[in-house]
This record gives sequence, C-alpha cells and structure tokens, in this order.
Amino acid sequence: MSVPTTPSRATADHAARQPRTCPFCTLLCDGVGVTTGEQLSLTGSECPRARAALASFPGQPTESTALIDGQPATTGDALAAAASRLAQARLPLFGGLATDVAAARALYTLANHCGAILDHAQGAAMLPSLRSLQDRGAFTTSLAEVRNRADLVLCIGTQPARKHPEFFRRCGLADRGENAVGPAAREIVFLGTPADPAARGHEGATVSEVPVQGDLLQSLAILNTLCRQKPPANTSFATPELRALGERLRAAHYVALVVTPSTLAEQYGAHAALLLESIGHLTKALNRTTRAGVLSLGGDDGGNTVNYTMTWLSGLPLRTAVRATGLDHDPHRYDTARLLADRAVDAMLWVASLTPDLPPPQTDLPLVVFGHPALASQMRERRGVFLPVSTPGIGSAGHMFRTDGGVVLPLVPVREDGLPTVAALAGQLLQHMQAPAARQEGVA
Repeated sequence: MSVPTTPSRATADHAARQPRTCPFCTLLCDGVGVTTGEQLSLTGSECPRARAALASFPGQPTESTALIDGQPATTGDALAAAASRLAQARLPLFGGLATDVAAARALYTLANHCGAILDHAQGAAMLPSLRSLQDRGAFTTSLAEVRNRADLVLCIGTQPARKHPEFFRRCGLADRGENAVGPAAREIVFLGTPADPAARGHEGATVSEVPVQGDLLQSLAILNTLCRQKPPANTSFATPELRALGERLRAAHYVALVVTPSTLAEQYGAHAALLLESIGHLTKALNRTTRAGVLSLGGDDGGNTVNYTMTWLSGLPLRTAVRATGLDHDPHRYDTARLLADRAVDAMLWVASLTPDLPPPQTDLPLVVFGHPALASQMRERRGVFLPVSTPGIGSAGHMFRTDGGVVLPLVPVREDGLPTVAALAGQLLQHMQAPAARQEGVA
C-alpha cells in the first residue's frame, strides 16, 4: 500500500481546526481554531480583532511578488537592491518590527552589521511602561494568577476588552461548573473609566465604577495613602468612594491591577509614565498586607516579543542603536517619528509581518519593507523595495511572548503559503550585504 506524499483535503481541514495560538494581539489566546475554505474562519472564539485580521488573508494562498519602486521583481533582485540601499546608509532605522522571536534574532544580527537603530511600531505606547520599570521596578502578575487567584480586579483608566476582546474570558469569568477556577466571587472595579460592557453579566462577578477625585493621578496618590500598612486615622481627604475602594483593596486576598499602557499614553501623553509609577507604588503598598500584581496589556504587534528578545540578546530594550563602538539606548531620541522628522537616519527597513494595518510611514528615505502580502497594493504606489513575507501562525511556524512576559507560546501554521519568513529574508539580506558588490546598486 502506497503512502501519500501530500495530506488529503480532509487531513488538511482537520489540521486547520486543531487548537492553535492566535498571533493578532498580545493575549496570544490559545485553544482557538482556523478553518480554511473560501476564506479563513475563526472557531472557538468570537474575537472581532482576530476575525478582522483573518479577513486580510485569502482563502487559498495567492502568488505575491516582490517589488522594486513599484515594479515586479524577483526575490533575488529585490534582495540585491535592498542590500545596496542599506549598505549605503550610515545610520539606518529598523522600524515596525511586527514579527516573532526568530525574526527578532535575525534582525538583531543584521542590525549589528548595519549599525542600525531598532524601534517598534508600538514604541511610543511601550515607553511609559519601560520608563517606570527602569526607574522603580515592578510587581507583575500573569494571566494564570489573575484567573486562579484574583478576587479583586482593578482596571485603572482602561476598558481592557476594547483593545483585547478576550480579556475577561481569559480571566475565567465565563467558566462554569466543572470548568470554573479561582475565587467563587470576584469583584471587578473600574477606576476613572466607565465599566467595560464585556465585564458584565458573568455569574459570581460584581462590577462597579469608582469616579476619580480630581484626576486619575491624584486618585492614585490618595489610594496609595489609604493602602499604607498603617493608613492615617483621619481619611477625610478622600471621597467616600475612594475610601471604600481602599478598604476593599486592603481586604482582598489577591488584587490584580490591570492597565493598558497604550490607552494611558493616548489619554495622558508624557504623564502616562507617572501614572504607571504611581500604580507601581500602590502595588508595593498592598503587598505589605496582602498580595497584588500589575497586569499590563501592552506590546501588541509583536512589541513584547521583539523587546524581550532584544533585551536578552543585548542587555538593552528597544530604541537602541547597535553600533561598532557599542550599544546606545536612548528612548526619547530614538523614536521613529522623531528620527524621521529630524532626518536623523538615512534609510529604513520596515517589518510588518502580522497584519496589513502597519504600513511604513511616509518618507523619501531609501526604504525596504518586509511586509504582509496585502501591503503590496500600497507599495506599488511608493518608491522602495518590498518583499512579501509569511505571517507566523498563518503561513509559517514561530514563537511569541505573551503580554505577561514569562510565557512564550508556539505558533502553528494554518497552511503553507510559500512565502519566506522574516528570519529567512533577514539572513539572506545579510549575506547579500556581506558580498563585495553589496555597495553597488544592482537594480535600478
């Protein structure tokens, strides 16, 4: 009896329905499925973010061609052109960086050869958390701890499901009967924002809102005072709502303080770092009498993945220049928007392998894009070199860091799309740049 060399349609469909990890937000929800057909369809979840991302992929892989200044080209010619343009740059920027662990490793090696600056598309949203961590440290928690232990979840200035639709399901609120885990009764409190509609209607969970006193920063300062190991006898400086919240925080067995740094950055700009530092102080105060930790819902589009990978490879996070003279970390000067506005860099490699929603910023600098195939339509109207890449978790395998940082999850492909990975292209580009003719423009 002969053994088939390719899987049958039934086998392929069965494989597509197998539980897998969704790469399209920092929660990295596992246990979801994707079916193939006329289009890719999500199973095991109703997440609108995942459904929208899957809609950018055709049901069956279609041929995608590399471009040089809007004109079709072979992959080899595009790599030669990209190598020539980057080799002529004195200080290139590697931006976007929406990708997985293997790609981040390969891009760091390439950056060492180019002397490049590394910044992520979510760099501005990630900066407040980074500054707070560098200055004061942090008590962090994990999704598992929130699910299994947290009896009070305090959402500070954020409605988590607005950007991460599956958050409350991941916290165990939808579990019933034998599947139920964690405290029998949970309290979900929203400080400085209306209650998230996704938090309501869950058995065993009560939802409440606490208005700010003055503003969010002042309210956190008041809570810090109320939650000291020895709080002041006279608490008339606080509103009744904040006094009651302080008492509930001190009485809880395990408090999870949930923040979305990008939301704080949108609302408070540069002051977001002060808010996160104050949240860190509150966590430390609570840990003197009970247990508490911060769950930061940040690092989307592979931001956490690339940041953690760069840190373990170099000892420094993103917004670092990798130069022959050494590493230079400057989170303010090495912001992508600032570098392009000031023309402080002279070329850019943009990486956006997860969705077509991260096109490269407008610039007249020499541009190389490793991008989602759907970005080709935009790149046909622009100068630059475009190379389509496979999406981890859809057309290729990979690994990504979850939002809580301590967990790396594997990404299993839904199907083979025939496209190279970012890691493979970065390695090939490095080989082209190391060749003697790399500094000569091979393709017009």
